[in-house]
Amino acid sequence: MTNTLITQPHLGVGTWFLGESPHKEKEEIAALQYALSNGVTIVDTAEMYGNGRAETLVGKAIQPFQRDKIHLVSKVLPSNANAKRLEASLDASLSRLKTDYLDLYLYHWRGNTPLNETIDMLEQMKKKGKILNWGVSNFDLEDMQELLELPDGKQCATNQVLYHLGSRGIEYALKPFQDAHQIPTMAYCPLAQAGDLNRRLLTNQDLQALAADLKLNCYQLLLCFTLAQKNMVSIPRSGKLEHMKQLVACQQITLTPKQLDLLNQLFPAPRHRVALDME
Repeated sequence: MTNTLITQPHLGVGTWFLGESPHKEKEEIAALQYALSNGVTIVDTAEMYGNGRAETLVGKAIQPFQRDKIHLVSKVLPSNANAKRLEASLDASLSRLKTDYLDLYLYHWRGNTPLNETIDMLEQMKKKGKILNWGVSNFDLEDMQELLELPDGKQCATNQVLYHLGSRGIEYALKPFQDAHQIPTMAYCPLAQAGDLNRRLLTNQDLQALAADLKLNCYQLLLCFTLAQKNMVSIPRSGKLEHMKQLVACQQITLTPKQLDLLNQLFPAPRHRVALDME
């Protein structure tokens, strides 16, 4: 199967925590529209984010753009990922996003619904034209192995998981498995939530020194690290226009092997399997 994600640019934008403050809406829309006007085509959101408010914000932001030029991604909550509720949940997301289809619909994390039931519903939504592709999020190795054993499991277009320089656990087993099956990884929180996740990266003196040498800030260096990974799409989030400009500029920055080696020395990947990180 040719995966549509791997034909896309490696940089997308996330929307976690966006749309929650009315007084920030104007700048958040401006930030998203700047990204979409400057080479970014992937916009990731979810029904969970602000109880739909992020989807509503995205719906407003994308109106001036050609819909077929945007790779629109949203997610269904586990409580809605079943035969009774998934389609209604999807329809509500489509209404908030002011569109009649999603390019990609993700099962946000695994719940109690049998996996085959969720996948059957996602395939039905494809047949109805309401989604073009589906994927999963926060699935660990065993979840992905079980998924690929299902009749339609190989239709999975991506697994979206937390990944940044200070949280590289997926490199030990999960990402190699996905790479072997040509399943791209979507990296959320590539900026480690402003450095607050694991090792407070933005205040790490070694990282600050390297960023300064490269004439970057630490946000950009963290993003460039994830953009350097193969078979991966990175979806940083920012509601501030100036920050978004800095992130979008990373599309033109390529870290050298020597620079990547230094980052690998400072923050090495684990040499044993660790639990899937979600926060």
